[in-house]
Parts: sequence; C-alpha cells; structure tokens
Amino acid sequence: MSGSKRFITERYPVQYFVALFDLALVALSGWLVHWLRFDDPVFHERYIWAISVMSLLVVVLNTANQGYSRWRTTQLMQMMGRLAFVWLMVGLICGTLIFFADASERYSRLWIGTTLLSSFIAVVLLRVLILLLLLSYRARGKNRRHVFLVGPGQNLLKIARQMRKHQEEGFSIAGVHRFDEAPDQALLELIRDRVAASNAKEVWICLPLDMGRVVRSLMYTLRNETAEVRFLPEMKDIPLLNHRVSEVAGMYAIDLSVTPMTGFARVLKRLEDIIVGGAISLMILPVCVSIAVAIKVTSPGPVLFKQYRTGINGKRFRVYKFRSMKVHQEKAGQVTQATKGDSRITPIGGFLRRTSLDELPQFYNVLQGRMSIVGPRPHALAHNEHYKDLVESYMRRHKVKPGITGWAQVSGYRGETDTLDKMQKRVEYDLWYIDNWSLLLDIKIIFLTVFKGFINKNAY
Repeated sequence: MSGSKRFITERYPVQYFVALFDLALVALSGWLVHWLRFDDPVFHERYIWAISVMSLLVVVLNTANQGYSRWRTTQLMQMMGRLAFVWLMVGLICGTLIFFADASERYSRLWIGTTLLSSFIAVVLLRVLILLLLLSYRARGKNRRHVFLVGPGQNLLKIARQMRKHQEEGFSIAGVHRFDEAPDQALLELIRDRVAASNAKEVWICLPLDMGRVVRSLMYTLRNETAEVRFLPEMKDIPLLNHRVSEVAGMYAIDLSVTPMTGFARVLKRLEDIIVGGAISLMILPVCVSIAVAIKVTSPGPVLFKQYRTGINGKRFRVYKFRSMKVHQEKAGQVTQATKGDSRITPIGGFLRRTSLDELPQFYNVLQGRMSIVGPRPHALAHNEHYKDLVESYMRRHKVKPGITGWAQVSGYRGETDTLDKMQKRVEYDLWYIDNWSLLLDIKIIFLTVFKGFINKNAY
C-alpha cells in the first residue's frame, strides 16, 4: 500500500501528539489558576517546579495506563475512566510529595486542586473534540482501516454486521474469503495472494474454536505479509462470563468465565456497599424494631431466621431474614419453597414476604462483607445442589457476592421458581448482570427496586 494515498492521521496518528497537548493544557491551567488565585501572571519558581512535576506525571501515568494508544478500539467512557484514574493518582502523588517535603505552607492547596480539576476538564474536552473529528472523518470514508476477513460464511456475516454497527471505530472490509472446512495448501496460497492484492491493513481470522488448528496454517501462510493479523474466535456455543483477553504469567489468555470484581472494581463495589448499606441500615432501624416486635407478638419462636447459603466463590455463609414462617422441621437436605396459601406462613409473614421486608436484616450481611446490596439472590444450599446439574452455568452466579436485590428480581424473576424454565431465566438475568456490571447499573437496579422490586405478586 506504499503507493496508495493515505489519510494524514494514518501517517501521523493523532494520539502521538496528545501527550504534548496534555503537557500544554496542564501548564496553561496552572498558569491561569495562578493568575486568578494570586492576581499575578508571573510564576514563582516553586510553582514552576510544581507544574513541571504535575505535567510529567500526567504524561508518564497516561503512557503507563495506555492513554495514548489503541484509540480506535477504546470506548469513550473507558478513556474517561483512565483519565480520571490518572488525575487522581497525580493528586495523590503530589500531595504525598508535599507532605514528606514538609512544604504544605509553601503551596496553595486551592491552586493544586483547581489546577488538577481545570486541566482534567480541558483534556476531557480535547479528547471528545478529537474523537468527534475522527468520527466525522470516518463517516466520510477517511481514516479507515481496511480488513480482509477469512472464515466460514456465517461467521463473516456476523463480523460484517458488527463492523457496520461500530462505524465509529473506522474498519472497512477490503475482501473476504469463505471456507467451511480446513483449507488445503492450494487454498491457503490463494488466500495469501488475495490478501496481498487487497492492500488490507489487517487480516481477521474468524473461526470457531473447533477449527483452531487452521490458525497456525494461516499464520504460516501469511508470514511474509505485513498486514496485522487478528484471531476472532467464534464462541457462541460456549457460555461466557465477563470474557476478555488478559495477560497471565507473561502470556495472553482468553478469559471465558471470570469475575468482574477485581482490582479497582472490587474496591468500588465494597465502598458502594458500605456507604449505601450503612445509610440504609440507619434509616430502616425503626422499621426493623417494629417488625421484630410484631413477629414476637403474633407467633412463637425467634425473630430472625438463619440459614446457610452459598456466597462468592462457593463459600458458605449464614444469611439473616425476619422469620415469616412458623417454626417447623424440614427433612435433612430438603428445603420446600413457599407456595400460594402456604399454611406455614405466620399472620404477618405473607405481608413481609410480598413487600420484601423480611430481607431487611441482610443489610447486616452486607456490612459484614458477605453480601452486596446488588447481586444474584442467594439460594438455599439444597436448591444449588438440585439445579447445578439442570441449569448450565448455574454455579457461575457465585463469581460475585450475592445481593439483597438483583437484575433478575427487578426484571420480574422474583419469588417462587416452581419450574425449571423460571430458574433458567433467573440464572440468565443473573449472569447478564455479572457480565455487564457497572456502578451505574447497580444504581439503576437500586432505583428500580424502590419502585417495583419490593412488592411482587410472585412472592408468597
């Protein structure tokens, strides 16, 4: 493709220059804030050192966090998250340096905070502007990467649809070669010749996992081509959970079933449980006391019902609920679900179950760290043993902490699961939640629970 005309951002990718823009924007923000704060446009020497350190930290941390690479395949929200992390780290590092240098009296904390905030806003706006310009260019057919697709026809059709769906990433099809069986040497050489003639920048090998051995043959055949090669395995027949590509022990791995609660996500989820769970616990305390008194007055037995459930990573824990049934004895290893008109329900038990008020003591489980406010509902141990061999991926629900409420519950799959189909749908929604977890999704579920999750006709 050396003789073909290339768009300017293909020869000089814009992210190469963003580091310089970041340096300039941090310095400009520091200068403007200094002028407004001290009514003096001339930097004092110590503030020159401070802004130099801040600028260099921004570039170094952005580089380490891949902030200047893979823009074509990085979503805007992911990019914003990386920037927020970098600016937070810069603030922490600068604060630590000033503390250990015993220089807090020499630097204005207002200047540091305002400089970081204003520079963060500036670089976010810059990236949004650049991405909008790139999107406009790509919509006009410029700044696009041409891709040659190889694999079975159905797979290629699916990939082509996804490329049209994500036009903003700027990929175009330069050619396709379909085959349903492992290609022989003659066909491999034909594919090589067609790839060379297409001037494609990338070759996407779109094969099901059971044809994985063909990848090696294709790679060897394309060894003299300069096009980048990507393997897009078709895994529709495999139940996936939070799948992604990661690096393990210096090697790349395709994660098929992993928990999303790692690293910063785990900390964020725990903070959510402590802050929201603590606030709710204080607000519901008078309600809990009233319910406890009502239970004691209306039926003999303990106020709380305690039962072992399966938690994160299969570990057992004891869950707490307000007792809504009369004290009775179940057969060993058997848990009979409540049904409509169940004679075991206490005078106020039906009301507690329909309104989910019997679940309120589980906020104590949340503060203990054994449950989360949002997550798959914990089932009885006997139910786990029964359904784990009937519902595929059933036990993958335990990749995260169980919750007081969940996506399945606000979607209508709450209460009695008297058929296998109901349990399959509940598990399906639970796994979707795990695969798509975010703080905003948790907030949405909590909001929906307040308006539609407490009262449900399926809860007996």
